[in-house]
Amino acid sequence: MFESKIIEVDGVFVGAAIITGIASSLRFYATHDSVRSLHNAILPDLVALKQRVTATFRHMGHKAVTFREV
Repeated sequence: MFESKIIEVDGVFVGAAIITGIASSLRFYATHDSVRSLHNAILPDLVALKQRVTATFRHMGHKAVTFREV
């Protein structure tokens, strides 16, 4: 089983960061329409993923992002 981190924005589940087979990179699995454009994006680390999801979500008119381990 892959390790993943749940991504919630203002209490809304928007997707998950999934560790890929590529050393320390993360694939984003989008579940919310506001960040659907990022679905399957591969980013180098959780910080980069958080920044990208935050920027996209805020562009859609939303605020903060939090992460929770699964």
